Amino acid sequence: MTAALPTPSETRPAPPDMAVIGNSTIAALIDQRAKIVWTCWPRIDGDPLFSSLIGGADPERGFLAVELDGLSATSQSYERNTAVLVTVLTSADGSSVRITDFAPRFKQYGRIFRPPMILRRIEPMSGTPRVRVRMRPTMDYGRHLARPIPGSNHIRYVSDAGAVRLTSDVPVAYLSSEGQFVLTRPMTLIIHADETFPNAIEDVWFAFLRSTRQYWFDWVRYLSIPFEWQDAVIRAAVTLKLCSSEETGAIVAALTTSIPEAPGTGRNWDYRFCWLRDAYFTVHALNKLGATLTMERFLDYMRSVIASEKGYLKPVYGIVPEQSLDEWISDALTGFNGDGPVRIGNAAAEQVQHDVTGSLILAASQMFFDHRLPKLGDEALFRELEQLGEMAAAKAFEPDAGIWEYRGRQAIHTHSAAMCFAACDRLALIAGKLELGDRQTYWRAHAERIREAILTRSWNEEQGFFAASFDGSSADASTLLLAELGVVAATDPRFVSTVERLQKRLVRHGFLLRYDERDDFGTPETSFNICTFWLADALHAIGRKDEARALFEALLARRNHVGLLSEDIDPITGRLWGNFPQTYSMVGIIVTAMRLSREWVH
Repeated sequence: MTAALPTPSETRPAPPDMAVIGNSTIAALIDQRAKIVWTCWPRIDGDPLFSSLIGGADPERGFLAVELDGLSATSQSYERNTAVLVTVLTSADGSSVRITDFAPRFKQYGRIFRPPMILRRIEPMSGTPRVRVRMRPTMDYGRHLARPIPGSNHIRYVSDAGAVRLTSDVPVAYLSSEGQFVLTRPMTLIIHADETFPNAIEDVWFAFLRSTRQYWFDWVRYLSIPFEWQDAVIRAAVTLKLCSSEETGAIVAALTTSIPEAPGTGRNWDYRFCWLRDAYFTVHALNKLGATLTMERFLDYMRSVIASEKGYLKPVYGIVPEQSLDEWISDALTGFNGDGPVRIGNAAAEQVQHDVTGSLILAASQMFFDHRLPKLGDEALFRELEQLGEMAAAKAFEPDAGIWEYRGRQAIHTHSAAMCFAACDRLALIAGKLELGDRQTYWRAHAERIREAILTRSWNEEQGFFAASFDGSSADASTLLLAELGVVAATDPRFVSTVERLQKRLVRHGFLLRYDERDDFGTPETSFNICTFWLADALHAIGRKDEARALFEALLARRNHVGLLSEDIDPITGRLWGNFPQTYSMVGIIVTAMRLSREWVH
C-alpha cells in the first residue's frame, strides 16, 4: 500500500507505521521507509540491537537504513500468506528500489531452522537510484553504539556488551563510510551472529527465501480460516506465530517495550514476556484455526513454569521461566518520541492474580478432546492440572490485582473468580471424558460453589450489571467474558443488561475502555482493542448481530497499512497506541472473525 511520507519534523514512526518480520526466534520492526527501528538480539526478549524506536540522546543510533536520494514516495506490503516484507522506495526523478526483508524459517534436517538472522535484498527497479546504507546498532539497552570493524565482505559491530556481524556484497567501502552509490544490481545484507559466514551470499539469499516462502505457504494452507475476512485472519495468525518463542514454547504479549498506552501518561510497560493469561488467548485463537502445535509447545512451557514454582504461580514469566523480570528504567533510552520512561522487566511478576490457574487449564483442556493431536491428554496430565485446580478453588474469593494489574489496590475481582470457576468447570469436563466419576463430582461441586458466589456477589442490582468486583459498582470490560466462560448464559437477562450498561459507560466514539475510573496513573484515555472485540462477541451472542459486524468492521478499519494492530486506540483521533504488535489485538481479529463470519459457500 502506498503511503504519504511523514513530514521532516516527524523523526520517528508511530506504532501503526510499521511492519514486522520474524521467525519465532527474533523479530524486527520496519517502518515505511524500510528502516529497521527495533530488533532484540539474539531473541525477542533480548537487548535491542536496533533501538531507535524508543529513542536515545542521539537519534542517529539504533537502526539499519537504506536511504534513497530524493525519496518522494513509499509502498509496503507482505508477500501473500508469508512473513516476507517488500518495501518500494521511489525518488522524485522516478528512480526506485525494492527492498525485501525476512528472517529465515524452514524445515531442515528434521527440525525448524530459525537462526537469529535478518536477510535484506536491495534491487534497482527503475532509473538510476542513488542509495546509502547505514547500520548503527546499539547494545546494552542503548548505552553503547557498536564500533564497526571492516573485513573483506563483512563488518563486525563490536562493543563491551557484545558483537554482531553484517555480511554483504555491498562494497565494504560504502558500508563503512556510509557513502552514497548508484545501485546497478541487486545487493544483499545479512545480519547474523559474529562468526564467519561460510556460504556464497547470493546462493544463501535465494535458498533461504525460497524455503522460507514455502514454509509460510504450507503453514497457512492448513489453517481452518473463516469464509469472510480471510486476509485479516491469516495476517493475524502469522503475526501471532512471530510472537512465540519456539525454543521454549513461551508466547510474548508484544514485541516491544514502553510504547505508551497514551502520550504523557507513564503507562509504559515491557511486554516482551509471557503472560499466562495472554498466552491462553493466543493458544485459543490458533486452536480455532487448527494450528495446535503452538498449544503443545506452550504446554511444555507451562510444565516448566509449574515445576519452577512451589504452590504459587506468577502472572508473567520470561521466555526462560526462571529468568528475573525485575523492573528497571533505562538511562540511555528516552522513550517513543521522547515519551518515557523506558521500562525493562515488569513488576507485574510480583503481583497476585488469581485468574492464572484458569488460564493454564483452559489452554491445556483441548489436549483431552481434540483427536487430531498425535498424543491426547491422559490421566497423568489431568493429575498435574488438578494441582492448579486446587489453587483456583482455594483462591477464588481472595483479593488480587485483577486482569488489569492494578498496582495500588486489590479486590475480589469478578473476572479472577470467573477464571477460577472455569478452572474447576473444565476439570469436571475432563474428568468426565476420562471416566473419573469421583473427580468429576468433586470439581463440579467446586465450580457450582464459585459460580453461585459470582452470580450473587458481583451482580449490582442498582446499576443493572455484573460489577468489576464482588459487592462493587465499577464497570469492567472483562465481565463481557462471563457468558463465554460459562458462568452465565448469554440469554440471561442479567448478561444482556451487563452488555448494554457497559456500552453506555465504557464506549467512547465507538471503542471500549477497559474501565472508566481512576487507577494508579489517572483516568484511562485510550480504548483497549481486545475489549472492543469482546463487545462485538457479546453483541453477537445476545442476538445483535448486525451491530456486532459493524463494530468488528470498524476495528478492522483501524489496522495499519499491513494489517496489524497495537494495544490501544485513541477514541477521538483513531490513532493506535501501545506496544506493537499486540497479541491480544491479533487474537481478537481471529476469534471475532470466526464467530461472525458467514458459513462457507459451496
